[in-house]
Amino acid sequence: MGPRDFDAVALGNRECDAWAAYYRRQWRAFLVSAVAMVRIGFGMSWPRTLRGAWYVLRANQLWAPYPDNDPPAARACMRRFYGLVARGGELRIDPYEAARREVEWWRVHRMHQREDQLSEADLVEALVDLFSYVYSAERGAVREAAEHRVLAMRHSDEWVDAGCPVDHPLLAAERAALIASYSALLAAVHTRS
Repeated sequence: MGPRDFDAVALGNRECDAWAAYYRRQWRAFLVSAVAMVRIGFGMSWPRTLRGAWYVLRANQLWAPYPDNDPPAARACMRRFYGLVARGGELRIDPYEAARREVEWWRVHRMHQREDQLSEADLVEALVDLFSYVYSAERGAVREAAEHRVLAMRHSDEWVDAGCPVDHPLLAAERAALIASYSALLAAVHTRS
């Protein structure tokens, strides 16, 4: 398993768990989910998976405070993460550029979620920028994956507004949208191959 043949269902499930842990500031649970996401999504060795998950955790912790987060430090952690991914050889990426695009969609989401300054269409474009770059795919091929991911964010944002209850049906809707996003991304990656 690797970045071009991941299990979309398992990856979507773990990412939903990570998002829920992020918004509840349950960092241990987030780290557990991040380990699974990195292993499932990129198929790295266990030592690189653990190190990569740590970088993802730290990036999210640095990004989480609102409004006093630390975008440069979050990008630095994601650069280290994407450096590990690049060393795997399957994805030809510049870790600096991948990290910039990753944290950019975080910024666009925050501007949409918290400040109502950007639209879901802006968020789709930021995700298309990331996915097309990381997977060397045509922008049109990854648009469906981006649209499903934005739908998952809409459900997540509504769940946060509802107070983050663990048994809320919005979590199931978020999970389904993330699985659909990864399924579409996998299809786009295979179309390119």
